[in-house]
Amino acid sequence: MPAFNFGPVRFIPGRNHGRYPYCHSLYVQEAGVLVDPGSDRETLAELKARGGVKSVWLSHWHEDHMMHLDLFDDLPLWICELDAPPLGDLETFMDWYDMDQPSYREHWRQVLAAQFHLRPRRPEGFLEPGQRIDLGCVTVEVIHTPGHTPGHMALRFLEPGLLFLGDYDLTSFGPWYGDRHSSIEETITSVNLLREIEAGVWVTGHETGIFLEPPGQLWDSYLEVIQRREQRLLELLREPRTMEEIVSAWIVYGRAREPEAFFAFGEKAIMGKHLRRLVSRGTVAQEDGRFRLLG
Repeated sequence: MPAFNFGPVRFIPGRNHGRYPYCHSLYVQEAGVLVDPGSDRETLAELKARGGVKSVWLSHWHEDHMMHLDLFDDLPLWICELDAPPLGDLETFMDWYDMDQPSYREHWRQVLAAQFHLRPRRPEGFLEPGQRIDLGCVTVEVIHTPGHTPGHMALRFLEPGLLFLGDYDLTSFGPWYGDRHSSIEETITSVNLLREIEAGVWVTGHETGIFLEPPGQLWDSYLEVIQRREQRLLELLREPRTMEEIVSAWIVYGRAREPEAFFAFGEKAIMGKHLRRLVSRGTVAQEDGRFRLLG
């Protein structure tokens, strides 16, 4: 996947088409602003060596969007204040994923340090919802889009008409909302907000990356994944099920995969959000360690 320029904004593709554990980056050369440094280590290291990066912005706190942040330890870091706490401490980072199983935490301690080069960071400042930032060559509007994370930010680059959706990536996998502070309802609201914003180019953090035409049906398909997951869960709960049985149905990932600390954890996290949603609506009850349909 090649790099593209949209006026002053450069799209830097992530390795493997920006699939996890990578993501696509944006770079405003004249202002020296790099957004989400998770794309390609060699490319980003070259930018740093040329003195082309003056500050780093994060759309949110997830590891794949800052895999190469360590290259820029000496530069100012900006993120929404709501997403700042996990950046400062590895244990807090895992807490925000609601990761409570000791073996999973040990796995992620090693992975986050070795693969993602994660080091404690303190932001220089914060991106504020609704803020308009004049970078000289382009004006950037900061759009608060919670749900994926509490402080997830989309960015609208006004002059080229580019809307960066961050991790609302319009992939067939659908949205992730499995963190401690994630929300299904806020995810739906944020996606519907983004689809109403006028733009000429839509850029996502993963996979396809660039849409030169309105995404159209992709918005609906993306949100329909949420409903499909929930419908399959409801069908499964025609008989009382433990959480372990729900995870082993692989509603989210389709089949058992390794490593367990990633896939089984993610399955439980997403299903847990749906279960809490259904319990709060009075559709499902939890009794004696099992979940069952009511009525």
